[in-house]
Amino acid sequence: MKLLIIEDDPNIVAILKNNFDSEGFVTDIADDGDAGSAMARVNQYDLIILDMNLPHKSGDAICKEIRGAGKNTPILVLTIDEHTDNKVALLNAGADDYITKPFSFHELLARVRAILRRPTQIADDTMRAHDVTMNISSQTVRVGSKEVYLTRKEFSLLECLMRNKGKMVSRGMIIDNAWDNDADFFSNAIETHILNIRKKIDSKDRYRLIKTVPGRGYKIE
Repeated sequence: MKLLIIEDDPNIVAILKNNFDSEGFVTDIADDGDAGSAMARVNQYDLIILDMNLPHKSGDAICKEIRGAGKNTPILVLTIDEHTDNKVALLNAGADDYITKPFSFHELLARVRAILRRPTQIADDTMRAHDVTMNISSQTVRVGSKEVYLTRKEFSLLECLMRNKGKMVSRGMIIDNAWDNDADFFSNAIETHILNIRKKIDSKDRYRLIKTVPGRGYKIE
């Protein structure tokens, strides 16, 4: 799962990024309203965590821009405002939920998971390709009846390929959907992770699940 955190307080950013990373999420960071709005409209995210008070652009303006661009990505707003009317205005602007500062990470995580469990957001929660089954909620992968352990990055990469089963997935798409936004496009990290995944889910007497499309990317049939 890939999150966009739009927050200008470096202390909050550090806490959120470290904790979400440890929970298996991939996180991108934007520290002002203009950058956050652009990233949210251009890239694909499973959920956006948006601070209400940001440099250059307010949280409600960003919500409206994201929805105006046709993006249905869930938005959870961080706010210091406890007035009911203002919270209602946030929801009307396109936010899916809000949490009032100060908050505990455990409560925020619970709200994030609750949003991601909603039926409109959880299509393809369980994905299958041949005898490989991936469950997003439980963060598990099985080959037949055997559970296989994948690292956080391997899981995110395989999820990207499984969600696009039957389609060629380029290196750029993998970086956009399964990598932090500071990834080096020219490194061989993707190839290394693909090799590790193949070692864990392939065997000598069965097909290769992840196909290489020479010079273009990867594909799961």
